[in-house]
Amino acid sequence: MSASKFRQRAFSLIELVIVVVIIGIIAAIAIPRMSRGATGAAENAIKSDLAMFRNALELFQTENGGQYPANAAAVAQALTGYSDGSGNTTAYVPARPNGFPYGPYMKDIPKLPLGTGKDSATIAAAAGAGVGWVYDSTTHDIKANTGNATYDAW
Repeated sequence: MSASKFRQRAFSLIELVIVVVIIGIIAAIAIPRMSRGATGAAENAIKSDLAMFRNALELFQTENGGQYPANAAAVAQALTGYSDGSGNTTAYVPARPNGFPYGPYMKDIPKLPLGTGKDSATIAAAAGAGVGWVYDSTTHDIKANTGNATYDAW
């Protein structure tokens, strides 16, 4: 193969620089969009988890004579275990215990997907380190412990 034919098949330095610049522009556009997508997915997960919690609490209250779980410590067992219709609960076991015909209302407590309490499935009465969800026993509402006022108001 002659030298002139070889030069025609190779890329010039300018062509390579142009390709690298184009790849850089595409990356500059795509990377921020992908990171926003991950945050948006986590936000939607929080909204979905809160809706699931609130529906489970309402169903528990309906089936237990108008009683909600007494405090934050009782919420997890009340929603993932069995109840007797009077507000008494027992932990989940494979065979339903006699006298506990209701529940479970949730399979398990979901982990918080983002924020201060990220990856925690703990339910407490007040926000703090390692707490995923905050249950208010006076209003019977549950909120996410993200440390972000927007998310925490959902």
